[in-house]
Order: sequence, then structure tokens, then C-alpha cells
Amino acid sequence: MSIRAEHINYIYGEGTAFEQYALKDVSFEIGDGQFIGLIGHTGSGKSTLIQHLNGLLRASSGKIYYNGKDIYEDGYDMRALRSQVGLVFQYPEHQLFEVDVFSDVCFGPKNQGLSGEEIKERAREALTQVGLEERFWSQSPFELSGGQKRRVAIAGVLAMQPEVLILDEPTAGLDPKGRDEILDEISALHRAKKMTIILVSHSMEDIARYADRIMVMSRGEKLFDAPPKEVFRHYKKLEEIGLAAPQITYVVRQLREKGVPLEENITTVEEAKMAILAILRQTGKAGNRE
Repeated sequence: MSIRAEHINYIYGEGTAFEQYALKDVSFEIGDGQFIGLIGHTGSGKSTLIQHLNGLLRASSGKIYYNGKDIYEDGYDMRALRSQVGLVFQYPEHQLFEVDVFSDVCFGPKNQGLSGEEIKERAREALTQVGLEERFWSQSPFELSGGQKRRVAIAGVLAMQPEVLILDEPTAGLDPKGRDEILDEISALHRAKKMTIILVSHSMEDIARYADRIMVMSRGEKLFDAPPKEVFRHYKKLEEIGLAAPQITYVVRQLREKGVPLEENITTVEEAKMAILAILRQTGKAGNRE
């Protein structure tokens, strides 16, 4: 088990009149190679939670274990933890500061004490993995588009070769094409390197498409923790806390109400397409529609 949290509490203003729980008794385990979707409305605690996983925030109480070791033990190497549990913030400009893209991506490996050639090799590999063309490598990261900045920020974390990659709203503000490109690249990394991915997103469609498992946060507490089909069955409860199921879930529900024999647990457009084509084949009406 790569990450285990036990009864995590995080309190803002602890001991003052303004004391408030940001996380309340949160427990979970994340196994190696899983793709986790983390969702919740603004203020639900999801961003606070992910900052605990690599030690940027320390829990008011509770335990966090990484590969079986308590990260709050005296002498625990937090620097090594942050190399292995990489966090990409929602706003890439918070992580970019070097004079050019290539230097920025080299920063993490350089702090790992690697040789000059190994640092450069890791930077080249990471930038290639995120699909940023070489012609941009010598430019200032602040001259790039929003999507390109995201790629550089992700590459800077990948260059440290982490075991866990945490992404906080990596597609916020991007157009649909840019969003799909980045998420497809993240998914490809997950498959190729068996990397553990934790994706924070407001897009139910993205979460349904990519995640193996969804954790839902509400008011600092973990509300659901299950595969996407199971979580989205509770769409009415999700609506109560300001979320929703993927749009296709509502379309399928309306089609079922009109007598179309679709399975209730369809959560992606691709699943709906295949199910409808199967029905058309059975009734001899598929024709040339494929």
C-alpha cells in the first residue's frame, strides 16, 4: 500500500475562537498504481487533503503512512517524500520560476543530487512525455500559454520520477482540446509507468472517464470512496452537496424512462454509444450508423 491515512484531522485556528475543521476523521488507503479521482465542492477539503500527502501540511491529529512508514516520525525525510509524491498545483505559475523551460524542469532532479547529464536526460524525457515541443524549451515559461505552462509544471514533477503524481485541477481554464490532450497524456503515463495518480477535478466527465476509484469530500469529511459507477449511482446525494453525476448519466436515465433498455450504471459517452449500438444490432436497425 503506497499511502495510508488514519483518522486525519486538520483544524484552522486551533485553540482560538475561529477554530474550524478543514478535515475531519479522514481515513483511506491508496494502493500502488491506482488512478484516484478526488472530487468535492469548493471548501470541501480536497485541496487541503492532498497537501497532507507529501507533508506540505501536517495533520492536527492522525497518521499518514507512505510505503508503510509514518511520515510524522522524528527524522523522517520529508524532502525524499516530496520527490516520490509529486504535487502539481492548480495554478502552474506557482511552480515556475526559472529563466527558461528546460532549466525549470531541471530544478527538481538537480536537488536530488544527480549528475549533470542525468539531470538533462530526465528533463528531456519529462518534456517529451507531456508533449511539449522542443522549440519551446528555451523560452521563458511565463511566455507560454496556459496549457503549455501546465505541461511544464507537470514535467518538472515527472523529472523527479515520483511514484505518486497528484494533480490539482490540471485542466482548469483550458479549452476542451487542451483538456483532453493533458488528461490523455496523464492516462498514458499511468498505464506505461504504473504510476499512482490522484486527480482533483470538478469535471465529473473526466473523473468518470479516467479514474478507477472516486473519493468524494464534503465539509472536510469523506462521503464516498468507491468505483465511479457506484459513486454516481448516488447522484441525488451528490446534487445535495453541490456536485452532480456526468451529463450522460442523466441522458441515460431519461432514455430508460422512455423505455430504452440501457443499463443504469453507464457513466461515459463511450459506454452509452456502445450500449445503444448493441441495442440497435439486436433490433436489426444498426445499418450503417457505426
